[in-house]
Formats: sequence, C-alpha cells, structure tokens
Amino acid sequence: MTDTTDVTVRVTAPVYPTEPDDRVADAILRLFPDATVTVEDDRAVAETDTTASFREQLFDQRILDTAREQFQASQTDAGFSFDLKKQAAFNGTVNFAVGNPDELGDLHVEVTVAEPAVQQFIDHLAPPTDGGEPLEDP
Repeated sequence: MTDTTDVTVRVTAPVYPTEPDDRVADAILRLFPDATVTVEDDRAVAETDTTASFREQLFDQRILDTAREQFQASQTDAGFSFDLKKQAAFNGTVNFAVGNPDELGDLHVEVTVAEPAVQQFIDHLAPPTDGGEPLEDP
C-alpha cells in the first residue's frame, strides 16, 4: 500500500474477572503487535494504524477469501468491522467469530479507512484470489 494509506484499527474485548488483563492484551498484540493496549475496568481497548502483521497472517493461514467475505459483509463508506475468537488470537491465529459470541467474548475489530477508498483497502488487506492464490503479490 502506498504512503497515502490512512487507517485506524480499534480493537475492543471484554476482560472477565476470571482472566488476567495481560492475557487479553496479549491476544490483541499477537495479531496487531503495533497496537497500544489499555485495560479499563472490564474492557481492553487497543488502537493502531498498522495492519501489516494481520495481513501477513491472513496470507500465511491462506484465508484470504474468508477474510474478504467478512470485511465486505460489514463494509460501509467509512470502513468495516469484524469479530475474532479471543482464544485463537491468543495463540496467534486469525479465526473469525460468526454466530454467538464465545463465552469469554470475542475481539471486536473496527477498521476506519480515510485513504484510500474502503474497497481498495480491502483489496490490499485480503486480495481477490484465483484458485486460492492471491491475484496480487503479498
């Protein structure tokens, strides 16, 4: 992506009394290592403007089609959002949460895209594929 990329990623997740604060922060940081994480009472909140590690994980796990589908399902003029399984994130794995939230809650990710257009950013993050192979070089 070019130098004109202007995105903000905000991740929120519940922190339950039965789980250590740092474990939830670690789950977020495993997928978004450049994020700044704060824990406020029963909620972890993180922000970053970098998606490179998350994008790399999508490529490594070969889940570009699934990711695209999730991103486009919630796409607006301002960005998109999706939920991830907290336990999988703690293990460094992207696993989209669909249906009922996990008992420990999910990571809710909101991506606000100021530059380029939202669809163009989705195309960068999870490019279209042909037979599972990205049409763009990672």
